[in-house]
Amino acid sequence: AFRQELLVAAIAIPVALLSNADATGKALLVGSIFLVLIVELLNSALEAAVDYTSLERHPLAKRAKDIASAAVFMSILNAVAVWGLLLLF
Repeated sequence: AFRQELLVAAIAIPVALLSNADATGKALLVGSIFLVLIVELLNSALEAAVDYTSLERHPLAKRAKDIASAAVFMSILNAVAVWGLLLLF
């Protein structure tokens, strides 16, 4: 998933910088994309740590991975909302 998000970032960041938004708007657009990348990296790190700890299935390991994935999803929703609000209004 990180590679796909990096590809989106490679397209979205230049679009943000070339947009008609003011400096604050551009910072919010770029920041929302970087937030997705940061949260995805943290999610990957957590998954690797959980897998390293034990390969057997455990409800707490599943819960930790699910919550980290939900954080990625929430950061993507945030980016969509920021981009939608700043580019439409």
